[in-house]
Order: sequence, then C-alpha cells, then structure tokens
Amino acid sequence: MSHTGINTAPCTKAWRNLQQSLAARGERRLVLLEGTRDAAIRWLAGLLPGLDFQTGVWTGPAADTPDNRLPRLAPSAARKWLGRELPVIVWDGWQGNPPDAFAALSGALTAGGLLFWLMPPLEQWRQFADPDYSRTGLDHEGGHIFAARMARILRNHEAAIRITPDGASSSLLPSLTIPETAFTIKTTPDQEQLIQRLVRFGLGRRRRPVIVTADRGRGKSAALGMAAAQLLQHGRQDILVSAPSEQSVETLFRHAREALGDQLASARSGELTTRGGGRLRYLPIRELLASRPEAEVVMVDEAAAIPAPLLKAVLLGWPRVAFSTTVHGYEGAGRGFSIRFRQVLEQSAPHWQSLSLTEPVRWAQGDPLEALVSELFMLAADGGGKSPGPAASSDELIIQPWQPAEAHDPELSDAFGLLVDAHYRTAPADLRQWLDDPAARSWRARIGDQTVGVLWCALEGGLEPALAEQVSLGTRRIRGHLLPQSLASHSGYPEAASLGCLRVVRIAVSDESRRLGIGNRLVEAAKAFASEQGRDYLGTSFGGSTDLLAFWQSCGLQVVRAGLQQEASSGEYPLQMIRGTSPAGSELAERIRQRLGGHWLTLVPANWPEFEPRLLAGISADLPPGPPPDNDDLRDLHNFANGHRGFQMTVPVLRKLSRTPGIMAWLADQEPLALWCRAVLQGRPWSSLQAEKLCRGQKDGEDRLRQLVHDLMENGPEL
Repeated sequence: MSHTGINTAPCTKAWRNLQQSLAARGERRLVLLEGTRDAAIRWLAGLLPGLDFQTGVWTGPAADTPDNRLPRLAPSAARKWLGRELPVIVWDGWQGNPPDAFAALSGALTAGGLLFWLMPPLEQWRQFADPDYSRTGLDHEGGHIFAARMARILRNHEAAIRITPDGASSSLLPSLTIPETAFTIKTTPDQEQLIQRLVRFGLGRRRRPVIVTADRGRGKSAALGMAAAQLLQHGRQDILVSAPSEQSVETLFRHAREALGDQLASARSGELTTRGGGRLRYLPIRELLASRPEAEVVMVDEAAAIPAPLLKAVLLGWPRVAFSTTVHGYEGAGRGFSIRFRQVLEQSAPHWQSLSLTEPVRWAQGDPLEALVSELFMLAADGGGKSPGPAASSDELIIQPWQPAEAHDPELSDAFGLLVDAHYRTAPADLRQWLDDPAARSWRARIGDQTVGVLWCALEGGLEPALAEQVSLGTRRIRGHLLPQSLASHSGYPEAASLGCLRVVRIAVSDESRRLGIGNRLVEAAKAFASEQGRDYLGTSFGGSTDLLAFWQSCGLQVVRAGLQQEASSGEYPLQMIRGTSPAGSELAERIRQRLGGHWLTLVPANWPEFEPRLLAGISADLPPGPPPDNDDLRDLHNFANGHRGFQMTVPVLRKLSRTPGIMAWLADQEPLALWCRAVLQGRPWSSLQAEKLCRGQKDGEDRLRQLVHDLMENGPEL
C-alpha cells in the first residue's frame, strides 16, 4: 500500500494509533521510506520521539541515529539478536542490505512492531548501487535482479507501508479493525505440549535425543527455557545450554528464570541456580566440547548455525541432548539441517525424536510481515514437493541451460529449494548471488515440468599472467575466483589463476530422483560447456566428506588440494577437486596432483590429525601412487608383521606402503582402517586411539596393526 508524506513532522498520534492497532491484532508492519536518506532521517527524527517504545536498534552510523533509544547495531551482528525481541527496528538500506542480516533481524520484531527501511524509490532498486555488493563481487553496472524482484513484491504488498518523506502530498495511514479480544503473548497449546515432551525427554531414558524445529516466533527458545526450569524443579542438577552466541539464549534464560519464580537462588549472566542446588548454564559450543563438564541434559539452540561435526560431538558426548533449530532461513535452513543430520542421528542414536511448533507466539497467525519477509527472501522455498512419479526414468530427463534470473517465482522456488535441502547453510544471500552474479552459469534437470536437479557454476580464472603471479606469491588477493586463487596461492601454481575455470558452486538433486544419475549428467553438461567455451578445467570446492568425495570421483574429478583450516560454516576441511577440459588444464591437474601426492605423507600428521579416517583413506587412494616398497622395505614389513620390529621404527615404511598402488583401496575394506589412519598416517598418540575405542592400549593397537600387515602381505595387492 502506498502513502506519501510531506517534508514536515509526521502525525505522531496516527502512528501511535497504528502501533496500538497492530499490537491488538498481533501484527507487525514494514515502513518503507522511499526518497533521499537525509529526508528519511529527518522524518524519523520527527516521528520516533513520539512513539511508544523503550528500545530498538538502528543499523546506520551511530552519529546519524534518529532517536537516542536506538543503539547502533552493525548488520554483520544481526544474527546475535536471534531469539531477542524488539518493538522498533530502523534499517539504513543506504549503508547496505545483506539479505541474511535483514531477514534475521526482522524476526526479532514483536507484535505491534514497526520495521523502518530507508531506501531509494522502488523504481530505482534495479540500478541501486547497494554498498553491500562490493563484499560479494556484485558491484557491477548491470541490473540487479534480486533487488528488482524485491521491489516488485513490495510495490503493493499489504505488509508494506510506503512513505515518501520528501513528497509533496500526504495520505492517511491504513485503518485497521480492532478485534474484540486483543492479541496477547501466551503459551500456545503446541508449545505446552512441546514443554511436556521435553520434560519427559529430560527425565527419561538415555540416548533418545530430540530435534525441535519451528519457524521464527514460535516460541521454541521459550519452551526450552520453561522445560529446563521444570527439569530443575524435578531434581535435575546440571543442565547445559549452548548456541551460536550467548545473546541467542537470552529468551531461553528469561523464561527459565520466570518459571522458577521463588525457587531461584541466584541469577547471573549465563547461569541460574535453584535453592535445591540445580544449575542451568550457558557454554559456547567449542568451550563445551573442550571442557566436557558433567550434565544430565544438554540443549543446543539455533543448531543449524553450528557446524555439523560439532553437533555430532555433542550428541555423542552426553546422555540426553536436545537440538533446536529454525525451519527456514538465515541461521541455516533447518529442513536441510534435519536432512543432513538425520544420517548422523540414525547411525548414532536411532531412537531420536522429532518435535515441531507451528503456531506463532510472538505475533498472530497470518502476520503479513512474516509472509512478506518469507516471500522477499524465499525462506519457505522447497524442492518442489512433488515426485516426478513412479514411471519417471532417465529417458524422460532433460538437462538444459537455465537462467534463474529469468524464471518465474514458482520455478525459482523449486530450484532454490533443492539447494536449501541439499546444503543446509544455503541462505538468502546465496539467492542474491545466484540471481545477480554475471559470472553465474546454471543448468536445470527436469522431468516434464518438474525440477529434479539444479547445478550452479561460476566462471573464474583467466587472470593476466602478471596478476596470477602476484596472487601465487600472496602479494595480491582479488575478489571472487575462489578456486583459481586457492590453487595459485596455496598450491603454488600461478597457471591455476591464469587458466580459465568453471567452478561448481552448488549442485542438488531431489530425494525422489537420486538414482537416475542426474547429478553426473548435470556435471557432464557443465564439462561440455567448459570445453566449448575454452575453459581449461572444471572444479569444485566443498567441505570434505566421504559421500561428496565419492560423488565427485564418479564425475571424473580428482583431488588437488585439502584446506588447512576447518570451514566456519561446516566445521569440515575444504577439499578441492578438478578435471581438465583442455590439454593445459589436464597438465595443470596432473602437476598439482603429483606434487600433492609427494608431500601428502608429510602434510597429513601435521595438518589433518582430525580428518575422518574414511575420508583420509579416500583422498590418499585418489592421489597418484608412490614407488612400491623395495627389498629393504619388504624385509621390515615382514619383521613387523611377525613381531620382530617395533612400530615406531616401522612407521616410515608403513606410510610409504600407504602410497603403494592399490593398498589404500584394499585397506578401505578392512575393519582396522580407522586404526591404520589414526596411528600410521596421522600419528595420533595411543591414548587418543584408546579413547576412540580403536584399541585397548598401545600393545593391543600394535598387535592389531601387525595382524593387518600380515593379512595384507598374504592376501592384499602384490607388492
């Protein structure tokens, strides 16, 4: 709905009435201030002092705040407000509009709340030079489809009140009917049911973890807090809470504190103590895993924002663990999180439980702003939701180049939903990148009109040789070109940056169509395109896992680099694989692989002591083999197998054996594989291996390895 205003103070009374009407209806609104930034700030300075609120946030420079009740919040810190509540938010879009941050902060707005957004007129959004574009390489002169799409949605949406502060006329604010019974924030029936289920879980049998999923505003954090309070009242003594930040659990602790009432003995930041000596404590996830304190119950809130390997460590480390996460959005997609983490749960805790909340608590069902934010950022995108049918086969499959920027919203939602399901950290910022990056190239797999697979790639590399040399030396770092720059700087090959690359950014296939070879056919389409366009290699960079390694190997890609630092998003070490699509690209791949293979045994114990054994074995088998054992090596192996030579003196020969053709592939089928990887390749101490239950101690571990070498020499590949 469109409203224009004059360049004078707005009618404070009308806006206060709007606040009261929205609060009574349990709704929120977006107020879009279109025009110059200065006029918008002056308009707000005339309005906000007369509005009824105690505090809010302002995302612009601190010196420009239109009201002293609005402390500055940097957009990069918006996620810290997950689980908190605000009546007023003023978003300075002239300073940049990172989609994840905007979507996250909007969820903190409570019933009756107003979200003011300072922006140019809607017709200018396609060409608006958003300051946030430079951070992600989108600061080009072409039109920005993501912004244009948002402008189209906002133009006539019922949740958007459009104001032109420096306009020449004014009109009335929307008139809202007031319900007979005003909206109040209270415990909903499904929230009460969740609390009861959590209490039964916390008092019940061990190793039956709980996954709680809900959209924002459904009260899951409050339910966790109230359940924690009841568990303390029922005699539990130690309950631990973790989350991406301490601010994320403020709501949880507030509700626990209120529920405990006069049974609360003391309260301080991140810790509540009852009169009976029970404690509810917050610990950051890494501190929790490092100190491993005793606890009867562990609750992890906003779990999709925490790397999966850390969540697995929590799952295995305590008897009763509850994970809570948001279904859609910017913390990480809870649906994708559930899909990915389900494999861990079914292997480690097959009796896990899934619980959910659907009715909102912080605002009323059907709140227009929730629908608007969801539509703007495709928070509810799913992978189509329709199976191609039992008769579908690879013969009906069509692989075609596809432009997401030209797709209608339903088709785009289906495709983006596949990415959300396949990659649990896919967020609104990825949608913007996909639509607006001029280097993006995409393919769609469909059966009939149903999208069953999607591939998103980016054109990279092709740098001038002098610049590529600087990148290789580490004296220059340019935006974008992730894979070529990584290979040039870390592997030491400037040609990797000067040659042309097509990098796979994301690939996803619907669950119902996983056995039709769609992923391989999508990659083959990209390979053919790279070859036709004169690109030298096709590559990918991903958080290393055995499943993904096997998939990319099936597509003909080979390992060229393993990253030294774990990714913040996944907690996994990045793995990079390429496949030459020109003679120069194939030669580059071979040179990098030969050099990595020659250095591998030295690099592993120093840099990847935490690599999962099967992944380590898979990478080791993928790399070019080294020379076979000579006669002296064979003598040492024979003596070790028969107990005549110590393990420590034989480690160099055992490591060399790992690079012999066919050996790692043979070891991958043997039960003591993990022991071999940990003790031989990674050089882990025997105490660590004993803690992992790979052996009962050093003697037992050495005996197992001796037997393994004996079996290898008897039944393994010829040495």
